[in-house]
Amino acid sequence: MLSIRLQQWGAIALDALPPRLQVRLSGKPPVRIDGDTLAPEVQLTLALLERRREPSPETLPPAQARAGRRRLSAVFAGKPVEVGGVADLDLRPDGPPLRARHYAPHEVGDPHPLLVYYHGGGFTYGDLDTHDGVCRLLCRHAGAHVLAIDYRLSPEHPFPAAVEDARAALDWAWANAGTLGADPTRVGVGGDSAGGNLSAVVAQISARDGGPAPVLQLLIYPATDFTRRRRSRELFGEGFLLTNDEMDWFETNYLGPARAHAADPRASPLLGEDLSGLAPAYVVTAAFDPLRDEGEEYARALQAAGTPVTLRRFPGLIHAFIAGAGVSRHSRDAVIEIAGVTRGMFAAASSSGAGSSDG
Repeated sequence: MLSIRLQQWGAIALDALPPRLQVRLSGKPPVRIDGDTLAPEVQLTLALLERRREPSPETLPPAQARAGRRRLSAVFAGKPVEVGGVADLDLRPDGPPLRARHYAPHEVGDPHPLLVYYHGGGFTYGDLDTHDGVCRLLCRHAGAHVLAIDYRLSPEHPFPAAVEDARAALDWAWANAGTLGADPTRVGVGGDSAGGNLSAVVAQISARDGGPAPVLQLLIYPATDFTRRRRSRELFGEGFLLTNDEMDWFETNYLGPARAHAADPRASPLLGEDLSGLAPAYVVTAAFDPLRDEGEEYARALQAAGTPVTLRRFPGLIHAFIAGAGVSRHSRDAVIEIAGVTRGMFAAASSSGAGSSDG
């Protein structure tokens, strides 16, 4: 624990350095690609991670890779933000375990909305602890209850296990929002990376299978299409944390060696036949993220289908930037902005009368 705290203090100190010094300490000139400049503190962080020369996750057994990601997440999560209350739950006591963590806001007054949150990690790692920091920030600054979902991971539980868990969690949230103290008419979904994928998929499925469907979808650098690579993956697939080899590993773990399910809309929501009539979406991308282009393409596809969309590309940042909100000012500011937009979307859902658990 002391080692983690020391690393946290070191990361915070490096983040506070002048930008020119951060670039100099990285040992490289400023990184400018595709009309954007990598944030100096991100450039320094990437250089320091490279110098650690730790094994790449895809070269490790899944259990070992997960342990390494938990350690890294603990460093960058920083000091936990206080919320009104935190409780661990089991949403499926009579079947395969489906653990969750409920974050209640401090704010008093009318019941606040509920955001069902699916963590990232390539469907292979990530858990309630790796995303505790971002869930606390969303709870605090979005003024919402957050229900984080510990869905089953691959390769032990390949596609569509995560989708089944994500769908079941949304049903549970609609049925139990009032018990949690949340507004039973305003339940949204959100997630980052793989979790953004699951949010998009669940929004589509629940809109077609009788629901109830979420009132909003928060898609943070979502994976939306496993069938082809886009330009951003070629530009940023090496040297920006999330690599092509790691993404290939994730996809094989989740979809199987033959990737037979890559074109299934439950895996690649961009390929959904009908994107109309879905919950309003807030799509977040990062300028130096291999997944940038497919996330933005999904936003355009939703918009073309008539689904309300807000698209926000954060300049200078990389994939997984929300995980650094505990030690990086830019990442924290970005997460707080995301939470503020989410708060506004929930308020709009309330004023429009959207969201009903009647199906």
